[in-house]
Amino acid sequence: MPSLPEGTSGEGPLALSTHASTVTAEELRDRLVATIGAIEIDAANVESVGQAVLQLLLAARNEADATGRPFAIVNPSQPFVDRVRACGLAAPLGLVEEEFPA
Repeated sequence: MPSLPEGTSGEGPLALSTHASTVTAEELRDRLVATIGAIEIDAANVESVGQAVLQLLLAARNEADATGRPFAIVNPSQPFVDRVRACGLAAPLGLVEEEFPA
């Protein structure tokens, strides 16, 4: 049986790449699909985030909600927060505006 990608066993958050883009989206998708239980995304090191990754995060959030699993984005970097806000996705992704002032 193949091993799960790193970060999928519930031992910690899935870390987003520094430049989370279309190039890294397929790996993220695979990691999200393999995740069992709560989905926790660490966005601490993100310097830029593209549309493909944002779409995956939104889909993961919606799937988590539909299946009753927790979903959280932790340690979001300022560039991540800025991009999510600019796209109008703060609330849909569960980022509480008061926690991340402009």
